[in-house]
Amino acid sequence: MLDPTLLWRAPEVNPVNRKARSIPGLNPFNLYGRVFFFSWFGFMIAFWSWYAFPPLLPVTIKKDLHLTQNEISNSNIIALCATLLVRLVAGPSCDRFGPRWTFAGCLLLGAIPTALAGTVTSAAGLMVLRFFVGILGGSFVPCQVWSTGFFDKNVVGTANALTAGFGNAGGGITYFLMPAIFDSLVGDGLRPHVAWRVDFIVPFICITVVAIGLIVCCPDTPTGKWSERHLAAQTNLAHHGITGAVVDVPGELTDRATTGTDSPSNGSDNEKKLGFEATEPKQPAGFAHEAQIGEQQMLDTARGEIVVKPSFREALPVVFSAQTLVTCGGYFCSFGAELAINSILGAYYLKNFPSLKQTGTGNWAAMFGLLNVVFRPLGGYISDQLYQRTGVWGKKILIHAFAVLTGVFLIAIGTTDPHNRNTMFGLIAGMAFFLEAGNGANFSLVPHVHPHANGIVSGCTGAAGNFGGIIFGIIFRYNGKDYGRVFWIIGIMTIAINLALCWIRPIPKGQIGGH
Repeated sequence: MLDPTLLWRAPEVNPVNRKARSIPGLNPFNLYGRVFFFSWFGFMIAFWSWYAFPPLLPVTIKKDLHLTQNEISNSNIIALCATLLVRLVAGPSCDRFGPRWTFAGCLLLGAIPTALAGTVTSAAGLMVLRFFVGILGGSFVPCQVWSTGFFDKNVVGTANALTAGFGNAGGGITYFLMPAIFDSLVGDGLRPHVAWRVDFIVPFICITVVAIGLIVCCPDTPTGKWSERHLAAQTNLAHHGITGAVVDVPGELTDRATTGTDSPSNGSDNEKKLGFEATEPKQPAGFAHEAQIGEQQMLDTARGEIVVKPSFREALPVVFSAQTLVTCGGYFCSFGAELAINSILGAYYLKNFPSLKQTGTGNWAAMFGLLNVVFRPLGGYISDQLYQRTGVWGKKILIHAFAVLTGVFLIAIGTTDPHNRNTMFGLIAGMAFFLEAGNGANFSLVPHVHPHANGIVSGCTGAAGNFGGIIFGIIFRYNGKDYGRVFWIIGIMTIAINLALCWIRPIPKGQIGGH
């Protein structure tokens, strides 16, 4: 049964890695609530700026820069190419430097081209600028890795889905904010040629403030510095009477560990738990919010779930494992389709319902992105509930089930090409549920796959989503205004890819941790 007080109460924590076992999302004064806030809000601001161009491109920027439709489509694809590259780099960066600094780096680097948007004077300049603005899309990876580092396996699916779902809503918010800011500037007397350029200063300021805020207000991990995470695990085990060399050298874990016996249960002082207050990284002994887990589970957590610094040689087996292929394939279909559809949905509505005009179709297209606030978290929550009853297999089966149903809706939209508003909007909403819930379910499984290399798996999976967006975007590009045809093509691809991957085990056989 859901306990609403968990939304603000200090959470129970894992005694080894100090990950929270509930999400105090309404309590920013709590360490975990604060990290949760900056995770989703930072990604939302990044997504807003990443997709700040599309709302103004069809009319204002197109007219000012004398763009063709093909040039606009090419700029959309180029923006995704940059994000693909950044996500591949951001994953290993998270494992080496920590997700907090990687997150802040993505935001600050992406803020610079955002501020320079006003300098664009040609189609070539627009494409170059959008390529570098695409850095902001890479912030998704540290957002998810940071969230994974603070929330334990029982709630990590929900936590990741909430941070990503709220963040993805930035793609819908931008369709309201950018035109509204532009209209306000024009109303204050600025010419459209100037107003759209000044418009981009707003997200630049927001991104910079959020990046500085997460650096100042939040730690790298629940135990403190990223460089000391392995020592914290060793210390926490020792405080629970579990001895032995679990951690070999900084950033690397040994395969073997020896255990001692738990302290006597006769009421002695040695029975007390290692102290840790949920609102701050380190506190004196006597912590009352520590979850009770078994000795073997503690050892498995320390030996298999502490992120290590990756070398190229160690990263390759992770990147090319069948389990990583599953998360990449699933996200290629779900998030790739979301990105591609988000870019053309307004144009599709305008083609089938010209009476809605640009503003009306833009508002309805924005709803597709805003549904992430509900549907993506719901996918993560359902995944966590299945995990508690069926284990990791339940999470994996859910991903494929959502994908197949998404494919069915895409085929239905494509083959019927609805010209009735109720039919079209109903089918899009149904497709959005399974598509966006599938995104949430996918990153609910990611923390279980090679947990010692979570950044690499997250980076590969996130990049695969962008690669899907590029491939599907190219298919849209070469099918002109025959949007329905591309919908059913994506639907068939989604079903086929997921059926091909459904037989693979969710985690490698013999893996320590992640179960």
